[in-house]
Amino acid sequence: MHLLNKLFLLIFLTFQCNEILNISAIISSNNNNNNLYNGPKDYLYTEKYINVPLDHFSFTNQTTFKLRYLINETYSSGRSYSPIFFYTGNEGDIELFAQNTGFMWEAAKQMQAAVIFAEHRYYGKSLPFGSMSFNSSTYSGYLSAEQALADYATLLYNITNGKYDSRPIIAFGGSYGGMLAAWFRMKYPHIIIGALAASAPILQFTGLTPCDIYSRIVTSVFKVADKPECVENIINSWDMFKNFSSNDKGRQILNNKYKFCKNVTKTDDITNEFFEYLNDMYSNLAMANYPYQNEFLAPLPAYPVRMFCGQLEKLYQGEELLNAMHNAISIYANYTGKLKCLDYSTAFEPNMGDLGWNFQSCTEMVMPMCNKNSMFPKSDWNFKGYSDKCFKQFGVRPNEHEILMRYGGKQIDSASNIIFSNGLLDPWSSGGVLKSNNDKINIIIIPEGAHHIDLRAANPDDPASVINARIQELSIIENWITEYYFSRTR
Repeated sequence: MHLLNKLFLLIFLTFQCNEILNISAIISSNNNNNNLYNGPKDYLYTEKYINVPLDHFSFTNQTTFKLRYLINETYSSGRSYSPIFFYTGNEGDIELFAQNTGFMWEAAKQMQAAVIFAEHRYYGKSLPFGSMSFNSSTYSGYLSAEQALADYATLLYNITNGKYDSRPIIAFGGSYGGMLAAWFRMKYPHIIIGALAASAPILQFTGLTPCDIYSRIVTSVFKVADKPECVENIINSWDMFKNFSSNDKGRQILNNKYKFCKNVTKTDDITNEFFEYLNDMYSNLAMANYPYQNEFLAPLPAYPVRMFCGQLEKLYQGEELLNAMHNAISIYANYTGKLKCLDYSTAFEPNMGDLGWNFQSCTEMVMPMCNKNSMFPKSDWNFKGYSDKCFKQFGVRPNEHEILMRYGGKQIDSASNIIFSNGLLDPWSSGGVLKSNNDKINIIIIPEGAHHIDLRAANPDDPASVINARIQELSIIENWITEYYFSRTR
């Protein structure tokens, strides 16, 4: 917003609403400093629960369950007109995201906003049927993005006493949470005035994005690690692992070297479970390739891809490659040195809801993936095989067009007040919104950015492009809030 416009607005508001003026002035003053608040490592919040409908779209099912949310009103001092910064919870325990979304806390302090992190149904402690929530599709069938968005609308309805327009509400979210933030603004524009959707792959669906782009970006991240032999060693390792697992002697060497929690007893243990672990590991290393230590998906050093590839500085073969890969994998699997065995059943942080996300992937969140020209073994996208696997695991079959029908895919011309930020080092930028002809959609590209790094707390090691992205985001959000207050005085 032009400086003269801001000045006019502040003068105008002086005669209309002194309390609102105070908020607007504080926002403008703080943002002019362009410095983020370096908040504490452990963010403080109150844990609360609210009863929400199990099925928001039925008038005959009156069942409810307790949805968890975290709230902090320190910065807003309980003011009834202050902004609300609302995090649209991801596929995991909401406290994990509250501890890893420092930018939202920092911005809330500057703009005197209340902070709310809403947990996604079927994740964390928000389990509609408790431990039975995934026992059958009868219980898990209420897990969907559409139901989750309705949960968030219900929560905000209660917090504002049914007066959505009584204060400006901004949605924040990263990854799947970013998708939800964008869709929340699209579906409920009367509730939130804008959304920051960081690393939100809303285009990673059938017919919108080639299925091999994701794996090609992961490969490119490992190629730029200043270790040219790294990718070639990874490519060679797939056959190496299969060869060692094909006989008793080789399996004994594998088990002794890698100290698997569950011994490899057949080749399928490697080509199925362990290879799936490696696929997830490479993706996680690329996503969390931050310039500082972090524990988001696993305890990792700064620039973990570079550290990983540092163990693969020359071409290896046979048992030398096996040993080098062990050292490299340990950067991800056991960076702290505290683990006694390698559990290849999961590569994700334990607070991430793998079971819930697997179910969503088998219903609405169908993101086609394949490997062609990358460091991964070649594979095609086989929707029938994918569907059969889902039916075997959950008794459901995916609808690959569900999300496109509900949210429009690339057709976002009618959307407004959404920031789509994407790091070019993030494999999920493959399905991100990188351009738009809609001038009410803000596109921010972060050349040096990994997965939603702009949502993380400010760090002295942040690259310039990350710092600049946050400055842009703060300015845009400030304008949304200022325009909201201006509209309330008309």
